[in-house]
Amino acid sequence: MPVMWIVLIVLMLATAGFVLAQRRALASAEGDARRLHSRPAYYGWNAALSALLPGLLVLGLWRMAMPPSAVMAAAALIAALAGVAVALRSTNADFRARNRVEQVVRGLLIVCASVAIATTIGIILSLVFESAQFFRIYPWQDFLFGTEWTPSFGGGSELGMLPLLWGTLYISLIALLVAVPIGLFAAIYMSEYASPRVRAWVKPAIEILAGIPTIVYGLFALVTVGPLLRDWIAQPAGLGDSGSSVMTAGIVMGIMLIPFVSSLSDDIINAVPQSLRDGSLGLGSTPSETIRNVVLPAALPGIVGAILLAASRAIGETMIVVLGAGAMAKISGNPFEAMTTITVKIVGQLTGDNDFASPETLVAFALGLTLFVITLALNIFALYIVRKYREQYE
Repeated sequence: MPVMWIVLIVLMLATAGFVLAQRRALASAEGDARRLHSRPAYYGWNAALSALLPGLLVLGLWRMAMPPSAVMAAAALIAALAGVAVALRSTNADFRARNRVEQVVRGLLIVCASVAIATTIGIILSLVFESAQFFRIYPWQDFLFGTEWTPSFGGGSELGMLPLLWGTLYISLIALLVAVPIGLFAAIYMSEYASPRVRAWVKPAIEILAGIPTIVYGLFALVTVGPLLRDWIAQPAGLGDSGSSVMTAGIVMGIMLIPFVSSLSDDIINAVPQSLRDGSLGLGSTPSETIRNVVLPAALPGIVGAILLAASRAIGETMIVVLGAGAMAKISGNPFEAMTTITVKIVGQLTGDNDFASPETLVAFALGLTLFVITLALNIFALYIVRKYREQYE
């Protein structure tokens, strides 16, 4: 029997249990709901959850262990029926159905909240174990401090991380230099100066940028921005003759990140209490002084979070870098030269029919661990800024 059919049957049993439990509870109180400990719906939900949770749990565990079979279907349905039977047997006017349902729901919420923690732990462990295997066959000093990136599956690879790290930070920095000022100024305009009619048009127009696929941004960088920067700036200044460059990828990525900064900052600035603005204006401050000295400092913790989100998005971007910056692993201060990032090389090392136990493949996990450490450092820095300014304003 298909798994979907089993799920539908379990749902039908839960629905039937809901109706029967309500009727049984009212019958035990002789039709007077006021004599029940809980509302009738709680008795129904107790029976429905007693069918759903055991049935779906058995189905999920069995499905992970072995392929679907008639035995699996029977076990799931028996568990659901048993749950309904137990719930109906305990249903009476004195049964604390509300307490039972709330306990179950609280447990489900705890499980849902634990998913993120468990996922993070799983990601960390997978990166650490595979990275440890990589460092057993490749010196960690050469990886962390090496300045050459020349992987070769035939042997003799140079897997220095520094060129990739330099390209990642360089492109991300240019992207943030484009996105943060434009996005923050747009947020200030929309929240403090724009009329409701203008805001109703401007904010959705900016947020459209967030819905454009990154491959489209990459093509825009490859076809339009790259040749434009090459012909107008790089070649006349003698800085290079390639359309693929750090500046190309950084500018286009910055355009992509504008909605991340503007929308979040706009919502955060609007959340600042109006009383702070009124108090500042009442003391004689101009609107610009109020924004600069009152609104922005009060909203700074949230704005830092928006910038952090944009930075994380920039560090993890791949497609724009592939089409806009090229795939050259090198260390250079010239923003009009082709470079690459860690994410691009992770994709490159894990694609194709390669030996998974080779250092050229396992290096992708070490690079991923590096990105994780960078993101963790950004979060710690943002937390420091938030706590510092909260102490001043609380």
